[in-house]
Amino acid sequence: MDTPTTPQVTYRYSDAFKNKIVSDIEKGRLTISQAMHLYEINSTNTIYKWLRKYGKNDLIKKVVRIEMKDEKSSLKQKEERIRELESALSSLALHNICLQSYVDVVNENISEEEKKTSLSRLSPEQRKVLLRLMSKHP
Repeated sequence: MDTPTTPQVTYRYSDAFKNKIVSDIEKGRLTISQAMHLYEINSTNTIYKWLRKYGKNDLIKKVVRIEMKDEKSSLKQKEERIRELESALSSLALHNICLQSYVDVVNENISEEEKKTSLSRLSPEQRKVLLRLMSKHP
């Protein structure tokens, strides 16, 4: 059995109505809560939007951050350090791309005999790194 549904109601308030509410709140005649109940407005957000749009904005809550002098310099130092590290990371990534490109070119243009001769002149650690690089890009 179907239950009857009630149609959804959308309220539209005139600019004059909104201005009256904002004026009454700003002049101290009503609080936001009182205006909601008196005029059956369902949300404080609605009234806050009206206050922002039509009012003087004195009644809208503001957040003010108060900090110690050394907090600002500490934050600036951390931001600067982040910029330095990002720059270093970019530089290393570019360096790595260049080295990998060089290894690829050498790997394509060197004979197997030359590879063996070159590898024998390297330290074990260098040989290990070079072989790893060469195996990644045949």
